[in-house]
Amino acid sequence: MTTAPGTYAPRPGAAPLPRMIGAQAALETRMLLRNGEQLLLTVVIPTLLLVLFSSVDVVDTGSGKAVDFLAPGILALAVMSTAFTGQAIATGFERRYGVLKRLASSPLPRWGLMTAKTAAVLVTEVLQVILLTVIAFALGWSPHGNPAAVLLLLVLGTAAFSGLGLLMAGTLKAEATLAAANLVFLLLLVGGGVIVPLEKFGAAQHVLGLLPISALSDGLRDVLQHGAGMPWGDLAILAVWAVVGLAAAGKFFRWE
Repeated sequence: MTTAPGTYAPRPGAAPLPRMIGAQAALETRMLLRNGEQLLLTVVIPTLLLVLFSSVDVVDTGSGKAVDFLAPGILALAVMSTAFTGQAIATGFERRYGVLKRLASSPLPRWGLMTAKTAAVLVTEVLQVILLTVIAFALGWSPHGNPAAVLLLLVLGTAAFSGLGLLMAGTLKAEATLAAANLVFLLLLVGGGVIVPLEKFGAAQHVLGLLPISALSDGLRDVLQHGAGMPWGDLAILAVWAVVGLAAAGKFFRWE
């Protein structure tokens, strides 16, 4: 069908930018949820840890119900598993196989691709939080505090871990990213105040408290367990990690 000599309708061209980002975000989300290793990191491990340590008296979590201490830390672990570990591994192998290089040559700009990946992470985190919250309530969790403070902590935590994950994926080889991301996940699980209170680490607790997982888990615990207001100190730590991580990822990320 033509409207004039040499003019064709509909005119070929790129879709509107919001539609391209939305389509890419939907694809990224499906890929995250279909990946067995991703599901193990994002769903199975946090759920098992929450149920196990809430039901079995293995770790001294202080006075009160164990689930009240554990649930905020497991929520922080879920954010880290998706925004850092899962995203670093997936992006690292996409970079190795040339997927990012091909996507970078498409009409979708590079910042649009990163936006789509971030949106996929957020969607996955929402599903994680819903699932873990339902399980925690079933275990007798009694949360308190300001929902706005919880939301701000989760957003800043996501930004911090996303920056670090993209920095790792964009600078290391895929195999090195796989090993390093899983190693960091395990180390922060043990020493980040998720399951074991930082007080158990003695003098090292002050250094460990500066880690993003510690700031996120402690901030969530202060709000949800103790009913505190805005945990400004933990928010400041997360904000610094987010700015440094995202800035470093933007500067040093290699697409090939």
